[in-house]
Amino acid sequence: MQEQFYLDSYQTRLETRVLRHDAQGLVLENTLCYPLGGGQPGDRARLQLADGSHLDVIDTRRDKVSRDILHLLPPDTRMLAPGTAVTLELDWERRYRHMRVHGALHLLSAVVPHGVTGGNIGDGSGRLDFSLPEGIELDRGQIEGELNRLVAEDRVFAISMTSGERLRTQPDLIKTMSVTPPLDLPEIRLVAIDGVDLQPCGGTHVRATGEIGALTVSKIENKGARNKRVVIALLEPETMRPD
Repeated sequence: MQEQFYLDSYQTRLETRVLRHDAQGLVLENTLCYPLGGGQPGDRARLQLADGSHLDVIDTRRDKVSRDILHLLPPDTRMLAPGTAVTLELDWERRYRHMRVHGALHLLSAVVPHGVTGGNIGDGSGRLDFSLPEGIELDRGQIEGELNRLVAEDRVFAISMTSGERLRTQPDLIKTMSVTPPLDLPEIRLVAIDGVDLQPCGGTHVRATGEIGALTVSKIENKGARNKRVVIALLEPETMRPD
C-alpha cells in the first residue's frame, strides 16, 4: 500500500481500488488517510463509487500485525469486493486543523525545553505534558508570546529520513519520554522547523509555521508533582484550500 499522506499531506482526492474489505475494515491499494498514531487522530473521508453512491470513512487505524491501513466504515455498510474502483475524498478541513495543531505542538516543545511525557492533537486544540524540575513554573503569557512570534516568522518545515541505528546515537532528538520511535526500522522520519526544532515524527505537517495562525495558551495545569499540562488552541479556525 502506498501511503500518499507522507508523499503529499495536501492531496485531498485519490482514485484507487479495494484490496480487501472485511470485519476489520477496508484496505485500499493506496490512501490519503492518516491512521491514528502519535497523538494524531485518524482521518475521516468519503468514498465515491462508480454508481454515484457514497460511503463514509469514520476513522482510520493501522493494523498492529499486518501494518495495513484500515478504513473504518459504519457497521451497517455493505462490503466492497476486491478490485472495486473508488474515489477517496479526504475530510480536508478536519485534517488541516490537525496539521496546524500538530505544528503548534512542535513549536510548544521548543518553547518549553523540558521532557515531554504525553500529548494529544485535537480538532482545533492540543496539549503537551512536560516533566519539570521542582520549583519551575511556566508563564502562560511568555509561552503564548513565543509561540506567536515563531508563527509570524513563517519558518519552514522540512522532512528528512534517518535510520533507527543512527537515531540511537542522537537520543537528545527524542523529546517524548513516553513513546520511543521504533528504532528497529531502516528509515525514520525527522521533522525540522528551520532554526527551531528537530525531532522524529510520523505525523502530517504544514509547510511553514505561518499556516498555523494565531495561537492561545488556554490552560496550564498540574498533572502530578512534576508534570505540567499546557493546552493550546487555534484562534483562527478557518482553513485553506490545498494548491
